[in-house]
Amino acid sequence: MYFRPFLIFSTFLLIPASSFAQKTDTLIKKLDSLQKVEERQKPDIKPEVDVNKDEYTSQTNITPKGYFVLLGTDMFQEITSPFHASKKTWIKVGELVALEGVVFFVGDKPIQKSTTKFMANNPGFRDVSQYITNFGGSWEGYTLAAFGAYGLIFKSNKVKTTTLLATQAYITAGAVSEIVKYLTGRIRPNYGTPDNSQVSNDIFLGPAIFNGNKPGSGFGSSFPSGHTTAAFSAATVFAYEYKDQILIPAIAYSAAGLVGISRITQNAHWATDVIAGFALGYITGKQVVNNYHRYARLRSGKQKSAAIFNLRYESGVIMPSLTYVFR
Repeated sequence: MYFRPFLIFSTFLLIPASSFAQKTDTLIKKLDSLQKVEERQKPDIKPEVDVNKDEYTSQTNITPKGYFVLLGTDMFQEITSPFHASKKTWIKVGELVALEGVVFFVGDKPIQKSTTKFMANNPGFRDVSQYITNFGGSWEGYTLAAFGAYGLIFKSNKVKTTTLLATQAYITAGAVSEIVKYLTGRIRPNYGTPDNSQVSNDIFLGPAIFNGNKPGSGFGSSFPSGHTTAAFSAATVFAYEYKDQILIPAIAYSAAGLVGISRITQNAHWATDVIAGFALGYITGKQVVNNYHRYARLRSGKQKSAAIFNLRYESGVIMPSLTYVFR
């Protein structure tokens, strides 16, 4: 499931970037402007996410062109989200960083040592762990393909749409995960030095360009867990699209959680890698779902209006402006 970070980054960034040369009322521009409006709202005013079956009609079907429009805006919004995040979002990020710090200093090594010892003494669990971890990698593609086939055979627009959104989350989260891996360069717990000694978990080598190691190698590709990121991104899409049902979100998150745990029991990742993968996957899945429902509102004509008041400085004069957008 590994991606070449700069290739993926450049490819998908070209899609939304090219839209800036188009007219201001293009679908891509509307999607990005709606995202900004919703994120500027007060924390207690959240946009509605409609999961009723009426939302999934032939009018809002995801066409091949629409798929790549959404995928491009997904990637663009994911990359640029730190630049327009709300105060509430930054507080949550701070809490996550604090949690990661605590686990890094007091949990990573003990968890890694205890699970490694347990798995060595229980080969049956090791086999089960390997089976589970495969579903967080290439096997997850087969799972999504099965859901897509079900949607086509039984003509369920919701299943087809949800599966397509899950693939978008899978691709977006995977690409961002690889970029982060490239930038952090953390050593995996199962990577041994030439003399077969265990390396320390506190080694972050930084960008691969500075240390000469490929980001896809085991030497510096631990943070975050790519399997966990992909699993939780797809699981979050299904959980949100079927949030009116108790069973599906429970199954989706449980399966993703088992994938994350398996990455620790397989000694492929530290606990902090898995926590970061969960967070990145959840954020990406939620962003993909919200982006689609903005798209569906635009396509169906069920648009709500919003006005943004701004002050801008021009030629020595402070001028008020009012931007009227649909969401």
